[in-house]
Amino acid sequence: MASNEKALIRDLTAGSVPGTLLRFATPLFLSGLLQMVYNMVDMIVVGQMVGTEGLSAVSIGGELLMLITFIAMGFSNAGQILISRYVGEKRHDLIGEMVATLFTLLMSIAVVIMFLFMLTYQDIMAWLNTPDDIWEFTKQYSITCIYGTVFIYGYNLVSAILRGMGDSKHPFMFIAIASVLNLLLDLLFVGPMGMGPRGAALATVIGQGTSFIFALFLLYRHREQIHFDFKPSHFRISRNVIRPLLSLGIPMVIQSAAITFSMLFVNSYINQYGKVAIAVTGIARKLENMISIVAQAISAAGGAMISQALGARKTNRVPKVVFHALWIVAIPSAAFALITLFRPEWLFGIFSQDPEVLKMVLELYIPVAMIQYLGCTLRPPAFALINGSGNSKLNLAVALLDGVACRIGLSILLGVTFSWGITGFWYGNAISGCVPFVIGFTFLLSGRWKKVK
Repeated sequence: MASNEKALIRDLTAGSVPGTLLRFATPLFLSGLLQMVYNMVDMIVVGQMVGTEGLSAVSIGGELLMLITFIAMGFSNAGQILISRYVGEKRHDLIGEMVATLFTLLMSIAVVIMFLFMLTYQDIMAWLNTPDDIWEFTKQYSITCIYGTVFIYGYNLVSAILRGMGDSKHPFMFIAIASVLNLLLDLLFVGPMGMGPRGAALATVIGQGTSFIFALFLLYRHREQIHFDFKPSHFRISRNVIRPLLSLGIPMVIQSAAITFSMLFVNSYINQYGKVAIAVTGIARKLENMISIVAQAISAAGGAMISQALGARKTNRVPKVVFHALWIVAIPSAAFALITLFRPEWLFGIFSQDPEVLKMVLELYIPVAMIQYLGCTLRPPAFALINGSGNSKLNLAVALLDGVACRIGLSILLGVTFSWGITGFWYGNAISGCVPFVIGFTFLLSGRWKKVK
């Protein structure tokens, strides 16, 4: 039993803050890197083998997929923070109740979401202003991804459980399995089998499903440690943990939903500018995600460390986690900024060699990218503090300001009112990404994060 404890549960409240942060974040970073790679593989393989039409279809299909995942992300992240708090407080009984509640709640939601989207995905495609010349490709990609909803939700909740207990290595192993499968199947389905975007989506679903099965097997082997036996009678919602889960999870879902819907709202305007603009936007998002893999790893690791520290009443570690998170993320952001400034043709050319795509990048997008990279640097330490402290009100504030007031408001102001066109929508989206920093660092300076409920 002792060896099992060491395998999954890890104390994040002792030792060097930057050392612990980097050790815990590194597997998360590698997981994000692999996840980004297998998401990028879809765009690269489809872009090179099918062309700009296929690339644009995958970009819009990815936007629709974001609508499926925001509930899973919100409640999984909330569950991770609360499990970290229970580990810090040494309340192992509550860990088991949280695991049972997460499985019961999220898998039920996944089934409902899958059926709802099967009925409405074409209406959503129309709302996103999907051009007629890529409608069929987008439909193929989207409907195939919807079939994998249960796997997406399952992987997110299992990974959250493991990260909450301080284990970031096993989620990396699972995503590695999914990435290798996705790459091999992408090349097979889109290449020799000629399945186009549908093949890329099918490769992703199979990879996610396989990864989820391996993750379930790991949790089952350690069922004594997580205080949850996978018997049918144990899948239930516990009154002891559902209230804190909903209290923290609902604002995080609203935050994720607000950001997701606002981005889709902005992209619905961008999509009216045609397949070249769609392709540039899709590629830019993938490049931003390359920085975000570091940002999200540091944010998740920092949030877990802060939650455990507050649970153990070691408040002196919290500001250290925030400031170390800031400089760590600044390194890749600066590197990408330099590459974008001096070698944009090479960077964007990885995805598309279309002269019109590269021309739009050189003439319009590079200044926007600099603001995007700044937001990628400033958000992680702010979210680590807000999420790690379990402050549901601040999550809601970020959702309303970042997701609604700034992203939609600035985009319409610059794109429509000021007639900046597509650059106005890009700038509005980029500037709004800096809002969480203002909220998070004001919260840090106030010291209110020390008052843990």
